[in-house]
Amino acid sequence: MTETTIVLGGKKKSRFMDKVKEILPAGNLDLCLTCGACSSGCPATGLENMDPRKFLRMCVLGMDEEIKSSTWPWMCTMCQRCIYVCPMQIDIPLLIFNTRASWPREERPKGILGSCDLALKNDTGSAMGTNEEDFEFVVNDVLEEYREAQPEFADMEAPIDKMGAEFFLNQNSREPVTEPDEMLPLWKILHLAGANWTYGSKGWAGENYCMFLADNDSWKHLVQVATDQTHKLGCKTYLNTE
Repeated sequence: MTETTIVLGGKKKSRFMDKVKEILPAGNLDLCLTCGACSSGCPATGLENMDPRKFLRMCVLGMDEEIKSSTWPWMCTMCQRCIYVCPMQIDIPLLIFNTRASWPREERPKGILGSCDLALKNDTGSAMGTNEEDFEFVVNDVLEEYREAQPEFADMEAPIDKMGAEFFLNQNSREPVTEPDEMLPLWKILHLAGANWTYGSKGWAGENYCMFLADNDSWKHLVQVATDQTHKLGCKTYLNTE
């Protein structure tokens, strides 16, 4: 009787995994139980024939090139639902972020890239490229029109750069440009609640496409602008609408 010996190859050497472990030394992905809880709650499951569990196993197996060539990581919202349901608390969004960062910046999705670059044009942080003067004009114009149409809100305010306000309010940057009336419901709530709030002429844009682009320096810059303006105005709370 002839015996046949089967030799199983080891895992591929993964530069990607080495990078992740530098950032998260405790991130032992071998802890994954392959239970599928992450996939069950993920809104991107099934897109591009991928899900979080499959993506994670590809990371563990050192399939760097397959990971880098897949567009699925760009479909992930990084909502962290996978971490919430994972019994081992494996940080898949961190892996997604570093996968995105591995792409040459100019080859990353044009929509996210363009929005990030527009946000860097001025200190408003607007993904539409809206400058301080245009934002102030829109806010004042919408406020004046609504005060006239609704006398019961004649004393409602939508301040910009008000010193000492409790809340520094951010705003989806598309609304002042495409749907300015959509700003009103939140103003009304804050007014009726008697909240002391303000926008900042700088750092008022709520979304941060540079984070989704995995551009650390640009992401940090936008956060710093908003943080500096919040402190400059003496606001106690940064009210995140996004």
